[in-house]
Amino acid sequence: MLGYSVRRILQVIPVVFLAISLLFMLFYVLPGDPVDMLSGGQGREIPEVQRQNIEERLGLDKPVLVQFKDYWVGVVQGDLGNSYRNDRPVIDTVKRYAPNSVRLAFWALMIEVVIGIGVGIISAVKRYSVLDTFTTLGTTVAMAIPVFVTGYVLIYIFGIRAYQQDWPEWLSFSTGGTPQNWVLFLFPADQESFDRLVLPAVALAFVGVAVIARMTRATMLETTSADYVRTARAKGLSEPVITFRHGLRNALIPVVTLIGLDFGTMIGSAVLTEFVFSYNGLGSAIVSAAATRDAPLVLGLSLFVVIVYLVVNLIVDLSYGFLDPRVRYD
Repeated sequence: MLGYSVRRILQVIPVVFLAISLLFMLFYVLPGDPVDMLSGGQGREIPEVQRQNIEERLGLDKPVLVQFKDYWVGVVQGDLGNSYRNDRPVIDTVKRYAPNSVRLAFWALMIEVVIGIGVGIISAVKRYSVLDTFTTLGTTVAMAIPVFVTGYVLIYIFGIRAYQQDWPEWLSFSTGGTPQNWVLFLFPADQESFDRLVLPAVALAFVGVAVIARMTRATMLETTSADYVRTARAKGLSEPVITFRHGLRNALIPVVTLIGLDFGTMIGSAVLTEFVFSYNGLGSAIVSAAATRDAPLVLGLSLFVVIVYLVVNLIVDLSYGFLDPRVRYD
């Protein structure tokens, strides 16, 4: 496993390089000029001297290949550059937004794992029952609801209506701002931080719960019809042992793969959730920076997302050996 881990870690380097390099080049292909953005928007004429000064200050007067080389030299040295918009170090912006996105994705993923896998197991065990039919119908509907619709519904029910109807305190949640107080990086340190995290996490996990439930049900049905499960049942093993020890463990491999991909996607793609709940995360920061052609900021934030995505999927790959003893890494 050690050799496999080293090879996978080494593979991360060219993947990160190619992903960020492609994004770097896109800024010179897509329409728009960061100088125009900084001077008040597209179409506004600015003096040539002022334009030259801005380009020189930002390093845009150099050839593209020179800018490309300078950028990667800075990255290797731990310098992601400064934002075009406010001239602040990009690394400071990453430190500000990245923890918020990681926390939101982590708790959304916990909701997906607990509820999604649980519902999928129950649906598979109670196959073709009324409960299975209800679960299948419910997950289908959930997959069709956009995340911003879910967000606004949650805000209305647990924010506005809970306040208007004077619901119990545990049923009302704050719906704006980003929680700041944490224990061990991921756990809310007070009630306010918990309240501000719950609704965004539920909204972000809503579709994922349905997808994981459907995937778990399908893989569980496939696994429980295998020969070794029939053999275990013929030996007189109890249904819980058959379900969890022999069925679920082998059925989890495609589910774990989906969970890993989903976590990486949540880190940088939760734009609608962050917008609805006024949550300061990487997704909204990347979109805002891209709209103003702030290349260093987009590249720096994207670099973090790509690295987290690759690390999570490395952990997922290594977990296969634990879930299925037949998997070997030599």
